[in-house]
Amino acid sequence: MNEPNISEVASLMGDPARAAMLAALVDGRALPAGELAYASGVTAQTASFHLSKLLAGGLVTAETEGRHRYYRLAGAHVAQAIENLATIRPPGLIRRKTLSATAKELRFARCCYDHLAGQIGVAITQALLERGLITPLPDKRFDVSPLGVEWFRNIGLDVAGLKPTRRGLARQCLDWTERTHHLAGPLGVQFMSVLCARGWLRRSAGSRAFRITPRGGMELKRHLNLDEQRLRAQS
Repeated sequence: MNEPNISEVASLMGDPARAAMLAALVDGRALPAGELAYASGVTAQTASFHLSKLLAGGLVTAETEGRHRYYRLAGAHVAQAIENLATIRPPGLIRRKTLSATAKELRFARCCYDHLAGQIGVAITQALLERGLITPLPDKRFDVSPLGVEWFRNIGLDVAGLKPTRRGLARQCLDWTERTHHLAGPLGVQFMSVLCARGWLRRSAGSRAFRITPRGGMELKRHLNLDEQRLRAQS
């Protein structure tokens, strides 16, 4: 049995420019090489070199559209690896930098590849757990209770119509800023889509950050007793 080549993947992710490119792709979008060069602070020629490494290493895929070549992560498993790595920090750090306004918005609500993350993602997951709508299972999975199936149906999400992956219908994804789990898997993906379709969430232009709309604030309060201002005050 061949051992996994962790060192090769680690070396690909460990380069600062490549790490910045991967981070820019974590929200699931496909971006052109020029934008990735800008995000990583390198020249177009250097970006091309790094992207070829990431392609060969299986961390990104590419597709050509007209004169441009667009790159995206090779899948949710790569995004999850990046998010998990982001949770690792040296212990004992006391002094913390003041977060920028952009960083604060990303911490509050953002997409984690294809599902909702950040403070609001964690708070929603905790509220679903407290109400018995989902329950934790072994292997970092969630089960949806009959009460949960009805609750999701009431907001326009048909749980029975979702196709489970080999890891199940709903899984626990470790949130890199909050250090606890939020809802992922097919249920998490569709849940974020429904929240956006119903106008509860709106994505910030050019960012993976999300904003809660006035309607979304009222609905989250009504359905899950979540208060945006109180959550922000806790950060």
